Amino acid sequence: MKEIFEGVFVEGKRLYTKNLNRGQRVYGERLISDEKKPEIEYREWDPHRSKYGAALANGLKKSIFANGEKVLYLGSAEGTTCSHVSDIVGEKGLVYGVDVSEIAMMKFIELAEHRKNLLPILSNAEQPQEYTEFIEGKVDALFQDISQRNQAEIFVKNAHFLKKNGLGALALKTKSISQSKKKADILAEEKKVLQKEFEVIQVVDLEPFEKEHYLILVKKK
Repeated sequence: MKEIFEGVFVEGKRLYTKNLNRGQRVYGERLISDEKKPEIEYREWDPHRSKYGAALANGLKKSIFANGEKVLYLGSAEGTTCSHVSDIVGEKGLVYGVDVSEIAMMKFIELAEHRKNLLPILSNAEQPQEYTEFIEGKVDALFQDISQRNQAEIFVKNAHFLKKNGLGALALKTKSISQSKKKADILAEEKKVLQKEFEVIQVVDLEPFEKEHYLILVKKK
């Protein structure tokens, strides 16, 4: 097992994180024990189920998550990717998970009962003023996975939560923005919006795991 980024491991072509909640699966993923340290358990990170996992599999240069960090995660849904972020930031870290879906949030709250570093927030990411009171200080990392037309605009609206020079990543779903435009043209337009607040570090195409998707790695100016 090789650690490629802090808290992210690879064996062959498979990605893993150390399981914060030993013996417990989140979405049916494979669990394996460390041969030399059997008290350590790894959870397989399926890139077909996670935009960030897909970016890691496709050559993301730098991970935005690290042990002990505070993370604002927009579009947490049921918590598939959030659970791996929870593994990475560890017991001293914290993940604020924002989602507008009550159904998804019910499952995320259930996950948070077993992972104390997850803080569920039922709210609309387009209205960050609605959850400002729940977020203490600045966060170290900002991630977004939301299917709406104004994805970059929402990301920029939440930029004030991120510390200066903090890292962020936007999972861009081009078909949610336009069904007719070319995905490269949509990417160029969304990058212009992001550049109001961020320096774009890398763009990762998420195929074959996700069609018409990119992950945009950024740093706050």
